Amino acid sequence: MEMGYSIIIADDHPLFRSAMHQAVQLAVKGARLQEVDSIDNLLQLLANTDEVDLLLLDLKMPGASGFSGLTRLRALYPALPVVVVSASEEASVVQQAMRLGAVGFIPKSSPMPTLVSALNTVLEGDGWFPEGINLDDAPEDDMAERLSSLTPQQFKVLTMLSEGKLNKQIAYELDVSEATIKAHVTAIFRKLGVKNRTQAVIALSQLEGGEF
Repeated sequence: MEMGYSIIIADDHPLFRSAMHQAVQLAVKGARLQEVDSIDNLLQLLANTDEVDLLLLDLKMPGASGFSGLTRLRALYPALPVVVVSASEEASVVQQAMRLGAVGFIPKSSPMPTLVSALNTVLEGDGWFPEGINLDDAPEDDMAERLSSLTPQQFKVLTMLSEGKLNKQIAYELDVSEATIKAHVTAIFRKLGVKNRTQAVIALSQLEGGEF
């Protein structure tokens, strides 16, 4: 495949970034490749990049654990195609990634020809998931769906709540009024179906749980 695709590899392991870099170059000639090693660096890059055709995202790296990174990115950039690349190959992890909007899931154990084939498939507009996993049997996870419905600002506020910050601290850091933060918090509670900060923070921590 030959096209000027813009592709980002987000992974904190240099050796795996190198392997993905090689796979992309084999799959796509002339691709514009950029690499980041944390969620913060990724968000900064996305904010300064006009158009990205594909994001290859590790579930676990600085700034993200579990599905928190994927959920946050789907809220911020709903049109951005995201392929999860993970050391975990459990069916439940693959199913959850698909439910949260990933267009593909590539296990890190995949041999190079599989990586190349997966990348070609996704760039042609099709999804790619490991064989042998029944994606129709994905377990219902209502809370993950609710979390993914938060706006980017609401997700940011929820993250800051989980850090134990008060409304006035969040308002100061985001440069908005305390009344605005209270409105965000009320909306977060309503969307998540919770009654207080503790329940909201627990919901976020459940999303971040697990080893990936």
